[in-house]
Amino acid sequence: MRVASLAIFLALSAHADITVPMDLVDDKGSVKSIGNIVVSESAYGLVFTPAIEGLPAGAHGFHMHENGSCAAKEQNGKMVPALAAGGHYDPRGTKRHGSPWGDGHLGDLPAMIITSDGKSNQPVLAPRLKMADLQGHTLMIHIGGDNHADHPATLGGGGARLACGVIPN
Repeated sequence: MRVASLAIFLALSAHADITVPMDLVDDKGSVKSIGNIVVSESAYGLVFTPAIEGLPAGAHGFHMHENGSCAAKEQNGKMVPALAAGGHYDPRGTKRHGSPWGDGHLGDLPAMIITSDGKSNQPVLAPRLKMADLQGHTLMIHIGGDNHADHPATLGGGGARLACGVIPN
């Protein structure tokens, strides 16, 4: 009986949703909470459902980054918001930006759409990610859109890091 209960618990906990608190970031670190993103597993990949407010309207680059920190870090003598998060999650070493369904960085996600009232609740699907990929990483929202290519601008032209959240273990 105990073995069956443990097996059921482990099976259910393997599919539990993960809530990632998101904060605006600047060159001093986290500024303020803007909501959260709930990550859930589906038959088609991971679903990222935002409950975000207080961001500029429009399409924003959205990625999973390689490190589990949203701290500012120095680069070329200047503090950069959330630079401690590292680059886009790329465990296969592709070293190129791509679409969420392509063969570039595994952390390349569909754009985050912010409505005219500064909110986002539209889920996005990451078909190549699994829950096991999340541990030890961050979610990042960038200023500006993302064309999912390295041309004409590197990393999709998404711009500076605007909001960040450490994915809980």
